[in-house]
Amino acid sequence: MGQATWSTIDKFFDERLTALESVGITRDRLILDPGLGYFLGSTPEPSLTVLANLRSLKTHYGLPILISPSRKSFLRTLTGTDLERIGPATLAAELHAASQGADYIRTHDPAALSDALTVFQAIENRPHSDGLSGAGPYCVTTT
Repeated sequence: MGQATWSTIDKFFDERLTALESVGITRDRLILDPGLGYFLGSTPEPSLTVLANLRSLKTHYGLPILISPSRKSFLRTLTGTDLERIGPATLAAELHAASQGADYIRTHDPAALSDALTVFQAIENRPHSDGLSGAGPYCVTTT
């Protein structure tokens, strides 16, 4: 896909969804995985753009979102961290994805993500000063 931009990502999914629907595969059988890392480009920017726009992607296509930032190269490039120490960066990306409405998060460390989501959800479900509460339930899948 090269150095992806938001318009190329959008075009990519429009084409794929049209092709699937043309052979009778309905949207209720689909999960959207926007991909991260080298699939999108050689720098962190396209992956960061996808993560920053997950809620828009989900709203635009009306499909559940699967995201898998776990141990991806863009995180290592961004932080300068090696694979053995990439856990905190992975967890930050996973928590952001959850906060943006990702329905499924594929991870290498389900226990850490589960604990982090438990704390995150406990905080989000507390009343906010504006009278609203936050996020809903999250699903953790393993690699």
